[in-house]
Order: sequence, then structure tokens, then C-alpha cells
Amino acid sequence: MAGKLLYRDIVPYETPSSLSALHGPASGVLELPITVHWGPSRRFDLSDTGQRRMAYRALVREGTPEVQEALLNETLLRAEWAELILPERCRALWEERFPELAA
Repeated sequence: MAGKLLYRDIVPYETPSSLSALHGPASGVLELPITVHWGPSRRFDLSDTGQRRMAYRALVREGTPEVQEALLNETLLRAEWAELILPERCRALWEERFPELAA
């Protein structure tokens, strides 16, 4: 349908000020704010690959820069980036802002 405006084309995405500003935990249980993840459980075990990726996907897509900087860990984000399932516009924004993620 030409001309139809889709939410995926206008949803706003935000990024942190820098990757080095990401000082979230590297281990343990991460609890996401309800503004980022509103599922049945907002607690994610960072030692579990699936849970870690789910949490990071939500933070990249839904987090404000302040929330991203507080909860994302730079090392974990770099390790998981290629495996995160993200909307094209979201991934493009992050990779434009941080080209090292696309490398």
C-alpha cells in the first residue's frame, strides 16, 4: 500500500552519548524499567544468552540515553550486537552513531 504511514517508519529511537558511557552490569540479574520492557518478568539473568539478548534488544529499542547508559554494558553490547534482532532503522541509527558496532 503506497502512501500508508507505518509506525515502524516513524518510531523514535535514542542512543547513549557514547559507548564508553555504558556502565551497566556485566553479570548478575538485570531488572529493566517498565518503560523499557512490560512483559510478565522484567528481570533478566545476564549469564543466560537468550535472556541477555532479550534485555539488550529492549534497551536498545526502548531505552532513553540515561537508561541505556545505566543498564547496558559496553563489552556485552559489543559482543552481542551482531546477534540482536533489531528493526532496520534502529540498527542503522546505532551503527551510524557508532560505526565500530557495524565492523
